[in-house]
Amino acid sequence: MRPHRWRLALALFSSSVLAGTPQHLPRQPACLVTSDHMIPIQVEVAMSPDERQIGLMERPFLPATAGMLFRYPESQAATRGFWMYRTRLPLDIAYLNEEGVIVSLHQMTPCPPKKGRRCPRYPSGRPFSAVLEMNEGFFGAHEVDVGDQLLPPMTPPREHACPSSRHATPRGSSAQD
Repeated sequence: MRPHRWRLALALFSSSVLAGTPQHLPRQPACLVTSDHMIPIQVEVAMSPDERQIGLMERPFLPATAGMLFRYPESQAATRGFWMYRTRLPLDIAYLNEEGVIVSLHQMTPCPPKKGRRCPRYPSGRPFSAVLEMNEGFFGAHEVDVGDQLLPPMTPPREHACPSSRHATPRGSSAQD
């Protein structure tokens, strides 16, 4: 076999092996700010095209206050959106403008791999520069809505990204010391 064919075979084998492996990026503290409270969260930041393409695919579990933040170098069209191909977890999705303000919210359900390109798409309906995915029900439980804001992960990271100690407790829960 010629050298270029070996490289092609190795690349195809590597991509097929990695396709079933979930990615885990370093978590960084961030803060969701609503009209009356702040919610500290931990986000994995997907910045490269490959990281954004893989996202939370094949992830069997996501901690309660953890999510993934997808950042884009340029504003994305309102017709662009996300889908749930090979994503096992039901998710809430928030599309954010360049200031981190939520412009659109959706709940997304997993799509079996056999559906492939027929998986439903969830377009933002508004131009966006970033996307935040959290466990399904997170935004409702914390009263996060369109117009609320994500304060970006801190560089360098610190324990809490929320500027005050007023942290929220999900509806139906009570704070414990």
